[in-house]
Amino acid sequence: MKTEQQYFEESKTIQDYMKGMSQLKEQSEAIYERFTLPQEDAFIEQLQQANVHILAITEDWCGDAMINNPIIRKIAEAAQVEVRTALRDADTDLIDRYLTNGGRAIPIYLILNEAGEVMTTWGPRAPQLQQLVMDYRATLPEKEDPAFDEAQKAIYDKMRTQYVEDEKLWLYVYESFKQKVTQIL
Repeated sequence: MKTEQQYFEESKTIQDYMKGMSQLKEQSEAIYERFTLPQEDAFIEQLQQANVHILAITEDWCGDAMINNPIIRKIAEAAQVEVRTALRDADTDLIDRYLTNGGRAIPIYLILNEAGEVMTTWGPRAPQLQQLVMDYRATLPEKEDPAFDEAQKAIYDKMRTQYVEDEKLWLYVYESFKQKVTQIL
């Protein structure tokens, strides 16, 4: 069984991953270009001094990855922390170690120390985004309803648009990631 460090070593950098995206690339790039790190925040310096690296379990079709990856990338670049990406569906052994409520929810970020040991994880989404998703899902008809598929698609499209346009959501991601990682620094 491969270790998390081995997955990290075999994976693409987040920069190369984002360059090669085939889905949601434009939206992800828009968030990356427009997101600005909060000023006068000691978190970036703390992260830089922690000597960690990050393995993101992701896929480019995922709306949560579309918002999270560019923000985590921006944080990591500022802190000079390397982030690499393992594709969830390429080898489910890795994601099966980090299930969310029994499911293969992504993205999941593994914060690794110098020895390649997992210090903590974060993902798949900030609590405020989780609430947003739950609120949207509560408006869906029952799964058996013939209108369900179309309604679900419309909600996903609306959420993706909101993820790209609502900068407040980006700060929720930043603050949630910061809160979780600061606990181990």
